[in-house]
Amino acid sequence: MPDLLIELFSEEIPARMQARAADDLKKRVTDGMVEAGLTYASAAGLATPRRLTLTVEGLTAESPTLSEERKGPRVDAPEKAIEGFLRGAGLTKDDLEIRDEKKGEVYFAKITKPGRPAAEIIAEVLEDTIRNFPWPKSMRWGAGSLRWVRPLHSILCILTDDVGEAQVVPLDVNGIASGGTTRGHRFMAPDAFSVTSFEDYTAKLKRAHVVLDPEERARAIWQDATNQAFAAGLEVVEDPGLLREVAGLVEWPVVLMGAIDAEFLDLPPEVLQTSMKEHQKFFSVKNPKTSRIERFITVANRETADNGATILAGNQKVLSARLSDAKFFWENDLRVAKEGMAPWLESLQSVTFHNKLGSQAERIERIAMLARNMANVTGADADLAEQAARVAKADLSSEMVYEFPELQGLMGRYYSDAAGLPTEVAAACEEHYSPLGPSDDVPTAPVSVTVALADKLDTLTGFWAIDEKPTGSKDPFALRRAALGVIRLVLENDLRLSLMTSIQSALGVVLKLAEWRAAAAKETGDRAKQLAHQAEVAEGVVAAVAPDLLAFFHDRLKVFLRDEGIRHDVIDACITMEGNDDLALLVKRARALQAVLSTEDGGNLVQGFKRADNLLSQAEEKDGVEYSFGADPKFAEDATEKALFAALDAADAKIAKASKEEDFTTAMAAMADLRGPIDAFFEAVQINSDNEILRRNRLNMLHKIREICLQAADLRKLEG
Repeated sequence: MPDLLIELFSEEIPARMQARAADDLKKRVTDGMVEAGLTYASAAGLATPRRLTLTVEGLTAESPTLSEERKGPRVDAPEKAIEGFLRGAGLTKDDLEIRDEKKGEVYFAKITKPGRPAAEIIAEVLEDTIRNFPWPKSMRWGAGSLRWVRPLHSILCILTDDVGEAQVVPLDVNGIASGGTTRGHRFMAPDAFSVTSFEDYTAKLKRAHVVLDPEERARAIWQDATNQAFAAGLEVVEDPGLLREVAGLVEWPVVLMGAIDAEFLDLPPEVLQTSMKEHQKFFSVKNPKTSRIERFITVANRETADNGATILAGNQKVLSARLSDAKFFWENDLRVAKEGMAPWLESLQSVTFHNKLGSQAERIERIAMLARNMANVTGADADLAEQAARVAKADLSSEMVYEFPELQGLMGRYYSDAAGLPTEVAAACEEHYSPLGPSDDVPTAPVSVTVALADKLDTLTGFWAIDEKPTGSKDPFALRRAALGVIRLVLENDLRLSLMTSIQSALGVVLKLAEWRAAAAKETGDRAKQLAHQAEVAEGVVAAVAPDLLAFFHDRLKVFLRDEGIRHDVIDACITMEGNDDLALLVKRARALQAVLSTEDGGNLVQGFKRADNLLSQAEEKDGVEYSFGADPKFAEDATEKALFAALDAADAKIAKASKEEDFTTAMAAMADLRGPIDAFFEAVQINSDNEILRRNRLNMLHKIREICLQAADLRKLEG
């Protein structure tokens, strides 16, 4: 069984596109071969800056011969119908067979598709793949019509048989003919050489200063970088994303470590790291004793006679120019910060947050009001919370954040420290954006939590008020992420707050409800009526929007708790209970219900409850009355019936007490204890007795089962 090797050799492919391109090449070629009848044992796609490579092992030498029988029209069918059938089958009338069917004589065609050599199939599939390759961006060059990410120079395509003989698969794409040769490193081994197999290819590439496997390049870079840093008593700052990118920029990685000029060492380490990463693709090297960034790692694409000295000198020169800009921004920003950041806050008045939600300055006012209102819930100092909210976004106007937007918040902390603001305020400036994702750390300091909640609630209520909600997969304002942030802030800090009240308060601030009311109270006549009407409209929006936004939070909570193993119907069973806008209480109840459902008693109790609920509902519908007048033990005939009365009384008291104390584990356990008495009751007693007194009493008992169980959760919402 032959092995296939394909290489598409071009000018440099952007690093961000290489991994996806290697996967696309593998998928499109292997899918095309399989569709044509070829099978294979394994396949792998690889990429370097100048080549996409596919290796396929254990390929069948040819596709199998296929036979197909096709039923056609009746013999007496119109001639045009018969001609159409013949065209589709690729046969003549003499090739058809006539068979007797129930409805008369019918034509049958036997079509045989002979197998095809693998080389012929591969040539077709590869040409189609090249011509229709899904690059995010592509270009044309010269006079040809072919589009590729960068000019394509050569196509290597060979089949190697079991004895090692290589055969070039012939194809031509826009004048680029396939062959059995490739080239090595652009500068260190530019000459062409032939290959006979994938093993021969990788070995000769390495001798020609090309490491084919991107994972191998990344490992080599990291190992050499950490060794050089360790030798100097330093350590490299880990950055997996940068490592992947740099591995995609070089074919022969040469790691070099350089020094940062002393005048830049006092810049914040995050500024140094961001500047070097974004502009130069350098790794930061820090002193583990001081956490100060002191050196950098760069990766060259070639070896030089002076061991990289010239490369390092050039990089250091460019880096000094970049860091001079950063130092200039930093010093200018510090001067503004030490004066209280007033110019930055003033400039935010002309920065639009959203055309329907006003400027950033107006948004800051709203967040400050919310932060003060929520401080009593989070345990924060109200004055500090408001102060932090007013300066948290000031750094958006700074020169440093304008140059490096990813440093927003972090620079706010530095500038708050420089302004002499309390440490709680400085921490809130950095942390109020968090959490940004499911794995991001959640703030725990009360002031930080308060401002983070106010920030996210203002965003959510604002966009809900103007009806800009997420739809399907579209969420341009990251509202799902904001809702998840609120959920994590509440749960991981064990905050007890009414989310509905918080939403209504935030909506009132967004809609300026208090302002309309106050203005209406001061005015008279038509003006007062107009302002009162505006306040009434705002109240209507609050009343309509708040429940919808709370439902959105509940939906996001289901997604968040899914990883914890809590079923969505368990959340639904708890949402109907009182206090469903208290997320901490809701989750506490859901976890207890999930735990009891995982036990045998809990699962069986649900079935018993549903049976009781169904019987009761059917009887009430049939009789047109509600059986809720209280069951009387004196009418109990069977021992199981009397035992159930006693069990229900005991459970009722226990569940009510535990629920009041928010001890849902005890409440759910007491509910699960009813499983045995309920099962025994249904086994021994006929509910719809001929004795009408016994029937009513037993139906009233079913109502009592329903009433007691629904104290813990709405078991009717559970599936199954």
